[in-house]
Amino acid sequence: MSWRGVLGVALVLAAIFSGWSAWRMRDRSEPPADTTQRSDYVLRDFELVMLARDGTESLRLEAPQLQRNREDESLAIDRPVFHTPGQDGAWRLTADQGWINADGDLARLTGNVAGDSAEGHPVPTTFRTDTLELLPDQDLARTGDRVTLTRPGIMQTGVGFQANLQTRQYQFLSQVQTRYEPTPRR
Repeated sequence: MSWRGVLGVALVLAAIFSGWSAWRMRDRSEPPADTTQRSDYVLRDFELVMLARDGTESLRLEAPQLQRNREDESLAIDRPVFHTPGQDGAWRLTADQGWINADGDLARLTGNVAGDSAEGHPVPTTFRTDTLELLPDQDLARTGDRVTLTRPGIMQTGVGFQANLQTRQYQFLSQVQTRYEPTPRR
């Protein structure tokens, strides 16, 4: 056999081996995509000030950790502390967890939600619930869960609650119970 015959047989064998190899590898699928949620960035021990459209402060946020979701650009917050300005002083809203949508016009607080009026306010007010939606552009806080609201001399509970954080007007939506506790005169 001449060198041309040997070369031809070698090329035919290489072509057969290449075809067999390609056919065998065609059944392999791509490795599964990483399904764990990744953050664009993480903030630790921070204070963030959100401004309204007119440039005034609409919300101040402090927390030990914030993570921005890469897919929907929302923010997940551990132990958030929100400060909302008001005509008669600020509100301090705390929770175990918080979430803010990408536009920053909706915040959800979950787990041991507490709302407290600013220290030194003439009518100290507190409320407690399990979940709360905060709409900073509208100065509105609302929930469909049970809420306990306490002011000097009065304690109210109900299911469903809305509060205007600027004017301090609030409304229970159902199952309202009120208990008056008069303060003793001196």
